[in-house]
Amino acid sequence: MPSKLVDPINGCFAPVTQAQSQILTALWRFPMSSRIPKSFIDDVVNRVDIVELIDERVPLKKAGRDYIACCPFHEEKTPSFSVSPIKQFYYCFGCGAHGSVVGFLMDYGHLEFVEAIEELARRAGMEVPREVSEFGAKTDLKALYTVLNSTADFFSRQLREHEAATRASNYLKSRGMIGQTAKRFHLGYAPPGWNNLTTQLSRGPYSQKTLIQAGLLIDKDQGRSYDRFRDRITFPIRNRRGQVIGFGARSLGDEKPKYLNSPETSVFHKGKELYGLFEAQAANRTLKKLFVVEGYMDVVSLFQEGVTNAVATLGTAATQEHMLRLFRTTPNIIFCFDGDKAGRRAAWRALETLLPVLKDGWVASFMFLPDGEDPDSIAMTKGGQHFLQIAKDSVNLSTFLFDTLEAQVDLNSLEGRARLVDLARPLLTTLTAQAFKNLALQKLVQISGMESTELARIMGGEERVFRPKMAVHDRETRKSRKPSLVRTAMSLVLYQPSLGTLVSDTKQLKDLDMPGVELLVGLLDLLKSNPTMSTGAIIESFRSHKYGKHIAKLATESPPVLEEGLEREVTDAIQKLEAMVWDRRLEVLMAKAKTDKLDDAEEEEFKRLLQRPSDGIDT
Repeated sequence: MPSKLVDPINGCFAPVTQAQSQILTALWRFPMSSRIPKSFIDDVVNRVDIVELIDERVPLKKAGRDYIACCPFHEEKTPSFSVSPIKQFYYCFGCGAHGSVVGFLMDYGHLEFVEAIEELARRAGMEVPREVSEFGAKTDLKALYTVLNSTADFFSRQLREHEAATRASNYLKSRGMIGQTAKRFHLGYAPPGWNNLTTQLSRGPYSQKTLIQAGLLIDKDQGRSYDRFRDRITFPIRNRRGQVIGFGARSLGDEKPKYLNSPETSVFHKGKELYGLFEAQAANRTLKKLFVVEGYMDVVSLFQEGVTNAVATLGTAATQEHMLRLFRTTPNIIFCFDGDKAGRRAAWRALETLLPVLKDGWVASFMFLPDGEDPDSIAMTKGGQHFLQIAKDSVNLSTFLFDTLEAQVDLNSLEGRARLVDLARPLLTTLTAQAFKNLALQKLVQISGMESTELARIMGGEERVFRPKMAVHDRETRKSRKPSLVRTAMSLVLYQPSLGTLVSDTKQLKDLDMPGVELLVGLLDLLKSNPTMSTGAIIESFRSHKYGKHIAKLATESPPVLEEGLEREVTDAIQKLEAMVWDRRLEVLMAKAKTDKLDDAEEEEFKRLLQRPSDGIDT
């Protein structure tokens, strides 16, 4: 069961699960060959002005030191979206959206992390460097894109011209495919034979090594290789820019597997790519929702019948990276499954994958097709409108969740309701979407009949989910409470990062057992090695940190009224924290001295601490 985490700033319990709440930063989702050096990321974030970048997309108005607008990430009438030119950071006080120029491009422009960095680099007139690949050599990504696009063109020609392509053409016609659709999706045919690509493409600037790196050839011993795709219909897989990054290929006979995908390469990652996403975005000015189906032909057939917003995973179950990409494109996703037991098991796996990364405002639904049907067969025999009619009966995530759990227990018995709570606990504790989590827990209280306080205890201390509304005087007391030294130091450093360079050594602080110290030390150490970082760049560096949201929230606090004495405030706060370390060490030595003899080193330390002048610490 996940453990409770302590709010790093104030020490209170927060309903966050450590294992599930961390989504590894997109930077490290990619193979070594496509990693971008962190120093370059910091540099490009510092060079691009966030106000200019956002204002080009969302008109901003000056408001004091900052700029404001209605949030582009949720509907509102009164502006709550703030952009700080000083901190190079944006934050919405309505929905909590926040980040640097990188985060904005990813969320607003629906870009992946590397795509966002490449866009910023172009804007700054910089070239994106790549670190050495896991094979010890640099991969020429441009060459891979070029050869993959050339291969797609070659396969497309073969479907029209090769003498053996008749079976492929007849198969597509039997599935109701028309030429316009095949052209839009650039369908092709990989002819029989072992060295078609080597013969055709090696005449150009493509080496055998590049063809292997692109996943088009299978490398054998002694430098020999052969075509991966042979006598198959090919489905080019494209990224958001329309570049071919890999292929899916269907056999025409009994050859196994029926569907074969490109292997993992520097540009193709099966666990994060979606077939048909480029075509869906090209066909729709805005995507209000997306259907997630199973196969290539499902996507193509639906598109031909007017359902132009379907995508498919590439022969794998949906991953968390798929989920993030889907919801970055549109907040409304409908997962389509067969109506049999296998289909419902697959739907449940998708739900389990989605819950840990779910955000408030995302809408996920599950549609189940009649037995023996799939999206392709429905589109071809009954049309796209019939498919959309079935979609109207989709079940929302919460209903599917609780209906599935309730079907496994007897709610008329105490044992059954206890079992329901036990089944729900590992699912709900993975949630970080707080509003959804609160409502789901309230729903569980209603179904189980359990007292909310007892359910909170079982769920692992989620007391604040059910805590009564705080009285006005209690809220005022909390507001007037003096912030901790750790919070003060971090707030000042985030407001003016150059202040972090005033702290030359954080060794003493590491010994202080106090909420937030670990985060403060990490922040100061980061600035020690990167003294010119902006607040936005700091936020980007903490993107994958378990307390990244806390530090982003802290960065939104109002700036000090007087700025002349900020250096003194920071050094005073650090000195007081160090004094607390010494005082606590003195207490330890005094306690030991009462029951045991101190050794020579401890005796010397004890005397030194006793002679230290009082600092009048006020925490």
